Amino acid sequence: MSPPLFHRILIANRGEVAVRIARACDALGITPVFAVSEADRDAPYTRDREVVVLGPARAAQSYLDVRRVVQAAVQARCSALHPGWGFLSENPLLATLCAQHGVTFIGPPPHAMALMGGKSPAKRAMRDAGLAVIPGSDGPLASAAAARACADAVGYPVLLKAESGGGGRGMRIARAPGEVEAAFTDAQGEARGAFGDERVFLERLIEGGRHVEIQVFADRYGAAIHVGERDCTVQRNHQKLIEESPSPVLPDDVRARTLATAVAATKAIGYVGAGTIEMLLESGLEGRPVLRFMEMNTRLQVEHSVSEQRSGLDLVILQIKTAAGHPLPLTQADVPLDGHVIECRINAEDPDAGFRPAPGRITDWRLPDLQGGAIRVDTHVAPGYVVPPHYDSLLCKVIAKGADRAEAIARMLQALGELTCVGVPTTVSAHQRILASAAFREHRYDTRTIPGLS
Repeated sequence: MSPPLFHRILIANRGEVAVRIARACDALGITPVFAVSEADRDAPYTRDREVVVLGPARAAQSYLDVRRVVQAAVQARCSALHPGWGFLSENPLLATLCAQHGVTFIGPPPHAMALMGGKSPAKRAMRDAGLAVIPGSDGPLASAAAARACADAVGYPVLLKAESGGGGRGMRIARAPGEVEAAFTDAQGEARGAFGDERVFLERLIEGGRHVEIQVFADRYGAAIHVGERDCTVQRNHQKLIEESPSPVLPDDVRARTLATAVAATKAIGYVGAGTIEMLLESGLEGRPVLRFMEMNTRLQVEHSVSEQRSGLDLVILQIKTAAGHPLPLTQADVPLDGHVIECRINAEDPDAGFRPAPGRITDWRLPDLQGGAIRVDTHVAPGYVVPPHYDSLLCKVIAKGADRAEAIARMLQALGELTCVGVPTTVSAHQRILASAAFREHRYDTRTIPGLS
């Protein structure tokens, strides 16, 4: 007999994330409690819901304050806490404090988060488990001279990266020996300021690669599955714009081998819950593609909905049940991966002004026709919603499924044409140009280019 589920879950996040988690709670008969900042206390999605105010609009005093978040869970009588994605979702201290206060953290155990949170330990662990890694230093570098020696060994160009980095910060490129010292110093300084950790490591820079990630899931009893891969190559400033599954350029043998190895690696590190193994696809020797491990995100991704639409699984419900002690209800053979799915992230940004964020009030908001279930829209927006200037400007995710890639693209373009947002500019027009471009349809792009916009 499976253990009982939670009665109340604190949702330590906001916007589309909070709405998505609440939908899973509602489906399971669990009461969701929204932990919000002052800026979000009157957001439309909190109406008729239980709300706990964490603090001021500034994220550091609300959504990023570990102690306030745990205190809110205790005071709201929640037996579990879901961090969503972003904010504190990959913070081992949050998981540890939850355990100390009798609150179940809906995510991986702290030791797995800490292991994958360090870029160098994560690379070693995944290499030991059988995944190919990007050639580079075996840990943080002690000096610019050590960086130069490593760069000479792996070959140029190289990338200096912050050990605790993310979001493209703390990264510098050196294309020749004379550039290493300055790149090391600059990366170290930015890492110190952004993350409070000046440690830097080095990798060979793979140019012209594609970003592919694998959705994995494990329970506490040693079972693990994958839910296919997603191609997230279309990016701007390291921020994903479009995701799709399956990857349109990944050979079947490479896909099968890497997916199986990813599941084995997930088991090897004692992982529990949902995780994403991020990889870079390079041409390799004699044009044979190679997927190389970059990092593991110990949480669900924004784009988890792509995997859900291909598989029919509800990954948030699986997260909650797994955290409550339920075993995975299916094996790998039971995971269907059908058709082709594309997701567009629609932000309140002006693509004609360098994608400048555009906070403001939305006076009219209408969703597209769902085309008999072929279209899914995840959103927290309603008419009258005010896009705050303090956080990420995501308005919604539009997900389209087709029997093949061409049908998914056609359905997405129809849906984007029907999506109505009045009051703030959005990135819809940019997505339409990307999807309509020959470069996108013919796979002629990599992480350095945006098809239709470059």
